[in-house]
Amino acid sequence: MREREMHSKPWDSNQITREYFDSLLVEMRHIDAVLPSTKFELYGKTFDTPIMMAALSHLNNVYENGMVEMAKGALAANAVNWAGMGDKAEISAITATGAPTINIIKPYADNDYILKRIEHAERCGVMAVGMDLDHSFGGNGKYDVVLGEEMRPKSRVELKEFISSTKLPFIIKGVLSEQDAYKALEVGARGIVVSHHHGIMDYAVPPLLILPKIAKVINNQIPIFVDCGIMSGMDVFKALALGADAVSAGRVIMEPLKKNGSEGVKNQIIKMTEELAGVMARTCSKDLSSIDPSVIWHRKA
Repeated sequence: MREREMHSKPWDSNQITREYFDSLLVEMRHIDAVLPSTKFELYGKTFDTPIMMAALSHLNNVYENGMVEMAKGALAANAVNWAGMGDKAEISAITATGAPTINIIKPYADNDYILKRIEHAERCGVMAVGMDLDHSFGGNGKYDVVLGEEMRPKSRVELKEFISSTKLPFIIKGVLSEQDAYKALEVGARGIVVSHHHGIMDYAVPPLLILPKIAKVINNQIPIFVDCGIMSGMDVFKALALGADAVSAGRVIMEPLKKNGSEGVKNQIIKMTEELAGVMARTCSKDLSSIDPSVIWHRKA
């Protein structure tokens, strides 16, 4: 029996996602091709790449002041930085680097606390805020508890309250269905993240499998971001071709961060962006908006 088969975990959403990435093939198109641009615009700002940081948190076990180092790396690469669960002091330190940052806030049980976190993020000068709703429940069907903090699912009424409390764009993370995409538009979200939160549920649909359906629902009204399993510029290209505006890279950043701090983060983003540009050049994609979904083929089993 081959090693891959021996270690196969058919329920593992991360494995399913990786296998789906690898099942997607890409045409080459050379006639009329030009040097491509990877410039990316978001909420009135222009970046050199559509590769963003993932909404990570608590990286001090990876590198001292890891979240701040990650932000510095993103800034040096002219990329969007994201920040997840962290205290107010950490969000302040992250934004003090000057890195354009999106702060994702957990769906805490206490809505007043959420509103205070949104207010603090706005005072810190973040470019957007949001919420990862996929942390509402644990795998036991009870409310999730994250680092001792109890979570709660949020209704459309509650989400509208959060959105109306700030002038910042509000992003809903953890959208993995057409139904939630429709609801995100209804409540006034300014962006969504198509994600299963690194396999938070077994047998979850790979983000890229459902992405075209979600993109059809969104219909270019708000940005679509994708995370989970982005490991290379080729992965980024496939996500963009299937309907994403940008992607978040998380675990692929960890080793460079651990070895070289912000410099490692910057270099990894640049490397992946160059890989993306290489695929764009060979598919006649002059810029991000010119990536044609018809270049993607699905390999049959």
